[in-house]
Amino acid sequence: MKLLLTSGGVTNPSIHSALVQLLKKPIAQCHALVVPTAQWGHPMCGPASVRGLLAAEPDSRHLSGLGWASLGVLELTALPTIGADRWVPWLREADVLLVDGGDATYLSHWMRESGLAELLPSLPDTVWVGVSAGSMVMTPRIGEYFVEWPSAPDDRTLGVVDFSIFPHLDAFPGNTLTHAEQWAADIDVPAYAIDEQTAIKVVDGSVEVVSEGQWRKFG
Repeated sequence: MKLLLTSGGVTNPSIHSALVQLLKKPIAQCHALVVPTAQWGHPMCGPASVRGLLAAEPDSRHLSGLGWASLGVLELTALPTIGADRWVPWLREADVLLVDGGDATYLSHWMRESGLAELLPSLPDTVWVGVSAGSMVMTPRIGEYFVEWPSAPDDRTLGVVDFSIFPHLDAFPGNTLTHAEQWAADIDVPAYAIDEQTAIKVVDGSVEVVSEGQWRKFG
């Protein structure tokens, strides 16, 4: 897949331009599926935040509220019970997957359980837009610092890319550069700390940082 890994979504013109380049057509002509699954694994998320995402309320203006031609929901926890013959066509018809934040280990679990993780290599033209955990799930590890799901066996995620991500740089008191440096010291892969104005674009293994804000690479 073509990846746009963000901390806070499509928050500025540079990230918006990168997204349009990946889509190869205007956002208003693209059909999106939004994936809220990661939210259920995080204690700070719940029915109200999921509703806001799906309804494209103002807090979700940088993801589901970008003005898509259509916006559907792909809830991964439901997929194992309905059969791939139903949901795989939905996926193949979408231009973009909008994968929201929450807990990346919970999201990773359900991507494997649903079969979505196995299907990803067959979707070379689909764009994956991740926010926070929706980006971190593509990395090898997220670090114990970010594991909130009590049933997570460890901090490992899918490893689609070979670097890790520390999101929300300077957005919260516990996400300072000092915290990022301490986190990176325990991650045995290259890593990026990114703020809400930064994204990492990955196409065919080529990695590009797109930013109007602050970011730092470790390793």
